[in-house]
Amino acid sequence: MTTSLHPELDLTVSRIIKAPRSAIWNAWADPTSFEQWWVPAPQVCRVREMDLRPGGAFRTEISEGGGAFAPHITGCFLAIDELERIVFTDALVSGWRPAEVSFLTAVITMKEHPEGTEYTATAMHRNIADRDQHEQLGFHDGWGTVIRQLAKRVEQSS
Repeated sequence: MTTSLHPELDLTVSRIIKAPRSAIWNAWADPTSFEQWWVPAPQVCRVREMDLRPGGAFRTEISEGGGAFAPHITGCFLAIDELERIVFTDALVSGWRPAEVSFLTAVITMKEHPEGTEYTATAMHRNIADRDQHEQLGFHDGWGTVIRQLAKRVEQSS
């Protein structure tokens, strides 16, 4: 299944990463590696749960400025297509249970590219207000920084 973009509701960032899809996939699938790039530095991420399968838990925490860890993402993986696509949402928690509050569904795609991998992250929102709020919170800078950190990590090891 492909995702059709809705320009009024979705935000997207994309980058060519000079590494094979397998390196990017492994950076996602290994919680220790994931923690190294998932949030913009100098913030720190901690993976509490990462069950990379449809219905599996996805829960991370974040620490800013060396402070205590606070909830970051509490969600559920919806689709996992190895080496191609990861879809998660905060509308559900593990086991498909409805979440108290929801904000987005994210679609991460990895496609072959002559220079490595085309990595695209799309945040889908339920309404324009949520999309605008996410953009004002710094979506492009934050998610762009995260992709640059991912690229740096996997390009150095490839």
